[in-house]
Amino acid sequence: MKHHPSVEDLIGIEHCKLGFYQELRLKLEELQESNRESEQNRREIAAVLDGITDIMMVLSEDLCIISVNHVFKEVIGIEEPEGRYCYEIFRNESRPCPECPAHRSFLTGDVCRETAIFKLGDRNHQFEMVASPIRDPDKDERRILIFKRDVTMEKEYQAKFYQAEKMATVGMLAAGVAHEVNNPLASISGFAEGIQRRLGRMDLPAGADLEDIKDYVDTILKECTRCRDIVRTLLTFSRPVSSGFSPVNMNAVVEDTLKLLRSHLKQKDLRLTLKTDLAEDLPIIYGDEPQLKQVMLNLLVNAVDAVDQTGHGEGTICIRTYPENEEGVGLVVSDTGCGIPKEHLDKLFEPFFTTKPVGKGIGIGLSTCYGIVQEHCGEILAFSEPQKGSRFIVRLPSTPDADSE
Repeated sequence: MKHHPSVEDLIGIEHCKLGFYQELRLKLEELQESNRESEQNRREIAAVLDGITDIMMVLSEDLCIISVNHVFKEVIGIEEPEGRYCYEIFRNESRPCPECPAHRSFLTGDVCRETAIFKLGDRNHQFEMVASPIRDPDKDERRILIFKRDVTMEKEYQAKFYQAEKMATVGMLAAGVAHEVNNPLASISGFAEGIQRRLGRMDLPAGADLEDIKDYVDTILKECTRCRDIVRTLLTFSRPVSSGFSPVNMNAVVEDTLKLLRSHLKQKDLRLTLKTDLAEDLPIIYGDEPQLKQVMLNLLVNAVDAVDQTGHGEGTICIRTYPENEEGVGLVVSDTGCGIPKEHLDKLFEPFFTTKPVGKGIGIGLSTCYGIVQEHCGEILAFSEPQKGSRFIVRLPSTPDADSE
């Protein structure tokens, strides 16, 4: 005999279904709210990551790239770096870099920092690297988060600031030394000239060699003249005499300086080739023309001396001008001389530092160039390789305050 459900049974079943559906609806609403919160958190994290201007990578334990941020792709220029090793991309090597902080971070479990230089394109860039371990208790695998911040410009500006401070300090010292030396030097020179005038009228004792005495006096006067030139150079270095800024054509500065250089070349037994590449559309800048001629002359004299030091008796000097950054001007002086060792490049613009033989220079020329270029709100750079030559680049804005505005 079949048992037909009663009305109460049917009502109970429907009531249970209604409770189940209500509970299911509440669960769906909770899941939707949780999904909205997760999506909001994801967007916030994505916004934070997009705002990071450093290169960011997540690496596996064998330094294989798992993921990167958009800055990595923009700076490095690799669209799909995932799956490649970081040392393969940054060093073009087949093994990890010795200074890599990721190794130490894996070993110690701590945040590790390191500074290293990587070549991107044709230029070396200095990066500060921070390696931070990613801990996941639910997984056995270990990962490392790497941040690489390009500090190249920051380091360059720091170096320029320290150089400017050093130049100011040494400039004050040079002025003091020059004034202190100038007074006794003038006395020595004056007394030597007095002796020279009286030599012809003096009654010398028997056996005295008049020619030797004349030679001694001439030597004293010659050395006094040399010392006076050094003192004058020191004073110019410490306080360049400015004739005021006016419109300057750098091509005319180059051509006028080359005329002055001819007298210097006559004293050298060199087969020297001078090449010029002067831009026809070079803009006019505002500057101190005599000071800029001094910069040009110092660079050319150094180039001639560098060629002379090779011992070959021949070489080439190239002078080039070009428009720089809208209305600015660039000047390049390169030579095929003896070159400068790498360890000396950072000291070239320091006062009294010279790579020339003893008696050939006192190390003021490039320091003076640096000071003059700084007064014009420009910059001077040096590149060199031993036995291959040197290249100096001077960049000048259209007006002295162009960079400070």
